[in-house]
Amino acid sequence: MAEENSQSDILSEENGAKEVPILVEGIADLSLSPQKEEDDGKEVTKKKKKKSKSKKKKGPIEQTDPPSIPVLDLYPSGDFPEGEIQQYKDDNLWRTTSEEKRELERLHKPIYNSVRRAAEVHRQVRKYMKSIIKPGMLMTDLCETLENTVRKLISEDGLQAGIAFPTGCSLNWVAAHWTPNSGDKTVLQYDDVMKLDFGTHVDGHIVDCAFTVAFNPMFDPLLEASREATYTGIKEAGIDVRLCDIGAAIQEVMESYEVEINGKTYQVKSIRNLNGHSIGSYQIHAGKSVPIVKGGEQTKMEEGEFYAIETFGSTGKGYVREDLECSHYMKNFDVGHMPLRLPRAKQLLATINKNFSTLAFCRRYLDRLGETKYLMALKNLCDAGIVQPYPPLCDVKGSYVSQFEHTILLRPTCKEVISKGDDY
Repeated sequence: MAEENSQSDILSEENGAKEVPILVEGIADLSLSPQKEEDDGKEVTKKKKKKSKSKKKKGPIEQTDPPSIPVLDLYPSGDFPEGEIQQYKDDNLWRTTSEEKRELERLHKPIYNSVRRAAEVHRQVRKYMKSIIKPGMLMTDLCETLENTVRKLISEDGLQAGIAFPTGCSLNWVAAHWTPNSGDKTVLQYDDVMKLDFGTHVDGHIVDCAFTVAFNPMFDPLLEASREATYTGIKEAGIDVRLCDIGAAIQEVMESYEVEINGKTYQVKSIRNLNGHSIGSYQIHAGKSVPIVKGGEQTKMEEGEFYAIETFGSTGKGYVREDLECSHYMKNFDVGHMPLRLPRAKQLLATINKNFSTLAFCRRYLDRLGETKYLMALKNLCDAGIVQPYPPLCDVKGSYVSQFEHTILLRPTCKEVISKGDDY
């Protein structure tokens, strides 16, 4: 800031300086008549008024119905809503106020923001789907409506942003990994129990989240069992928590429920060979499993990890096996270069690498990319161990399975349920 001159300094400068001639002529010409000053003043005021009108603040953009505006446009600041924050248990409460842990979170903010963007897309898409799903819908139409909405809202961009895995819409005794292949004519019925499991990702940071749809209220206790069991798993999860302890807590809640279906009472069972899992970058199953029954791994959860906490409640045996026609596939995460004899298999692998990399895909996605007559090539990739098939997982025929799932992040200071929404 410049210093102000004193009056004495100014006088001394005037005494020492040469006289400057003052031009008197023309001064009258420079002055404005009172009328002109008034007119110019009015003009300036008008201009100001015009400017102020054009600078009127616009309100926040609202999502359309059906949703069509990308979440990037709804949040122009680039900051997306946090999930539900839960504190760690007593032995980790110190983390909440640790400056060191807070600094770690500041460093990871870009990753958090990417996964929150994916979660906001998930919330908006599932809200819309819940409003339109009804008996009589063709399952293929249901999946394509959901997936096209995800593509719009997430601003699909190759492997940078898009769908993380095929839409699972498994019915009744099918617990997971079923989506219609092209030409499938399955129709959703009033007495169906459908698990709607879909994923979104931004920069490979995946949100894996699922819920169950049932129109007949007799299934409500079955849905409540898996929803409350999932909430229990989330509550128990935390840094240094053993995975087996989470499984035991989940099973206790799940199996405290009974459901009466068509006059017969069933105890709800946790499906013992299905698990939650850790999530890595472009890797939906990153190596650790979160059991939903007691007696699982002693392995501990660690700071910074992402987990899908999911539970499956069944009126059947509580054990699944592979059955029905396969629709889900995924390139093995750790596979290196492997020689292929069939040119068609090489060509198909190039398509998979370009469009999915190590993210899961289904036959409908290959059809959409214009691939035809690829089943032999796909089998060849599976036989070579490059691609892994994931057939539907089924309990006994005639039983019913429900599922709820959320993605959580074990932040250095707290636990964030990334995918939590107003709905569940």
